[in-house]
Amino acid sequence: MSISTTDDLGIFESLESQVRSYSRSWPVVFDRAVGSTLFDEEGRDYLDFFSGAGALNYGHNNPALKEVLIRYLADDRIIHSLDMFTTARRDFLQTFSESILAPRDLDYRVVFPGPGGANAVEAALKLARKVTGRESVVNFTNAFHGMTLGALSVTGNSLKRGGAGVPLVHATPMPYDDYFNQDYPDFFYFERLLTDSGSGLNLPAAVIVETVQGEGGINAARAEWLRGLADLCRRHEILLIVDDVQMGCGRTGGFFSFEEAGIVPDMICLSKSISGSGLPMALTLVRPELDIWEPGEHNGTFRGIAPAFATATEAIRTYWQDDALEKSTIRKGARVEGRFNAIVSRHGEADLVSKGRGLARGLQFADGETADAVCRAAFERGLLMETSGPVGEVMKILPALTITDAELDRGLDIIETSVAEVLAA
Repeated sequence: MSISTTDDLGIFESLESQVRSYSRSWPVVFDRAVGSTLFDEEGRDYLDFFSGAGALNYGHNNPALKEVLIRYLADDRIIHSLDMFTTARRDFLQTFSESILAPRDLDYRVVFPGPGGANAVEAALKLARKVTGRESVVNFTNAFHGMTLGALSVTGNSLKRGGAGVPLVHATPMPYDDYFNQDYPDFFYFERLLTDSGSGLNLPAAVIVETVQGEGGINAARAEWLRGLADLCRRHEILLIVDDVQMGCGRTGGFFSFEEAGIVPDMICLSKSISGSGLPMALTLVRPELDIWEPGEHNGTFRGIAPAFATATEAIRTYWQDDALEKSTIRKGARVEGRFNAIVSRHGEADLVSKGRGLARGLQFADGETADAVCRAAFERGLLMETSGPVGEVMKILPALTITDAELDRGLDIIETSVAEVLAA
């Protein structure tokens, strides 16, 4: 394999901060990308099972979305607009309402909180506290909600929390689904603390949850657990926030990852693939009666990136007018699950665990070193994927939803070979 030389990478080493991470796993200079394939500057192709950490559900430079973007820019349309009215914003809101919300019988106001997922989470946390007058928020073990201070306060990973530099307060972690390996009933601890006047737990403003914890290790909550959580929140008058930043926009099958459970959150955080094209965009959806913001009380310079509105609208028109993509994602996810289960069975002595839903999948290894070694071996064979989990012990894949069966099988073949090689060593 041809890896970029030190001289090729020198400008990055000398000028860019040490905080960079993905480039350490993939030490090449990427230049072009089409569909599920990236090309480095020397022309070598890499199959992408990373998809911009879930920001490219429809693949790189998707032709339908690229055409809309090029035409939008060529016509000198508005690019930066803060929260001013634009035709692109209007088209998106109308299309999102008619094609996503209305068919699911969902009624939300749309907040444009800023360009990324952490912005969507921060807006939800602020609004929940404003609505309820309470400070505390409950999050879950192994959660990840972003790197800004509010979002980081409800994130579980100790390394990421350690970078805050200040105490992270007003958040209380509770056990995520199956945290105790089903040794205890769901929510026995949470419910007890809520009902015991001596527990010291302040009544929370909100609970924030991922239906599948991506960065936390591809931990998929059961539908009945999510329904139980929604019921608990309703009984105790606690707002329920679903963070669908990585698992929304079709990643698990339905447009929203909570659809399978049949729950209706009070707020939903969306970002990553909502623009469809990889452009920055985020939404915080709130029930209309919760929309009590004062004008400008939450704002940001880049909450109106109009080209992202244009590609987001086209993504919905192209992929969400019927259930074809949803069925395809579920079918491909089952294909991955079958292959992963076979790998687990073949290497019984390694105690591997197959995890996930839809096209958010993972293989859990005994430790982070092994998972890292598998990802490195796969990279040498031309496949990009990352690790997740508390100590990076889960090999995580997020292929584009538009990936072909042939590409999917080729990537799974690489994974199978890489796992066998690493475990044999």
